[in-house]
Amino acid sequence: MDKIIQIDDHFIEKNTHFPELIKQLKYNFSDRKVMVPLRHHHDFPNPTTNKDSTLLLMPAWNPGNDAGIKIATVSPDNGRFNLPSINGTYIYLNATKGTIKAILEAKALTVKRTAAASALASSYLSREDSNSLLMIGTGALSTNLIKAHASVRPIENVFVWGRDYKKAQNICNQLSDEAFTITPIKSIKEKISEVAIISSATLSESPLVLGKYLSAGQHIDLVGAYKKDMREADNDTILRASVFIDTYEGGLKESGDIVIPLENGIIQESDIKADLFELCSNTKNGRVNSKEITVFKSVGHALQDLTAASYYYKKYLNA
Repeated sequence: MDKIIQIDDHFIEKNTHFPELIKQLKYNFSDRKVMVPLRHHHDFPNPTTNKDSTLLLMPAWNPGNDAGIKIATVSPDNGRFNLPSINGTYIYLNATKGTIKAILEAKALTVKRTAAASALASSYLSREDSNSLLMIGTGALSTNLIKAHASVRPIENVFVWGRDYKKAQNICNQLSDEAFTITPIKSIKEKISEVAIISSATLSESPLVLGKYLSAGQHIDLVGAYKKDMREADNDTILRASVFIDTYEGGLKESGDIVIPLENGIIQESDIKADLFELCSNTKNGRVNSKEITVFKSVGHALQDLTAASYYYKKYLNA
């Protein structure tokens, strides 16, 4: 049996070129050869924090080529232990032999593929001249979302908001050498009406993006709120926007941003314009005019993980 390769977060961080990863995601979403069952989503009690943790099992396979599964946990109160909320491992397999090709640390893999998917959606949904971005949230995803969006749009000005202003300042310090200007802000209201793109990646249980503040032509990228009782955008946002999701299987069932409006009759399933499979295969349109407000809701998909695992595996072999 071949030696199992270990690919750590450091390697993934140092060997990510977002345009390459986005291009590969676009190909796999349009090609439709990767087979993905609905992910296992299990909440379990966490008596130490009195807030449930979540176990996610995300398998995918490309018959005759490769396969894999991500095992991830989400523990919202991990900040008290000085640990990230999301932890996990990706097992990358030979789909013919069933042998393990590599084990990848899933933290960096997840944030990279998630950011790349949001940028891929933005390439269809945001205005081509989008030059400003508001980042809501200061977790591990924030720096990656900013860089990924900047790889597909001419971003010149970035604003960062977090519940902890010092964390927002830290994000800005980390990205101070990038081509864009980046500034921490103390309230979302300061900039939400002015920017071209709003990206939100939080564990908020109540809306942070309020439709009453939105302006014509904006694109809203909703990445957090991974459970049915969580929301990052209010009903007014959903009603004012053309809504797109990463996949129908997950997007219609897993996040409160879509589930709650559906259950309350605010929108119908038929109001969802398209998913990434349809956008990437050009079977449905993205943005149709410059004044349209668009929303993309991401819940994550195992195709993204398998795509990223293959991308980093090849990078490792060629290093």
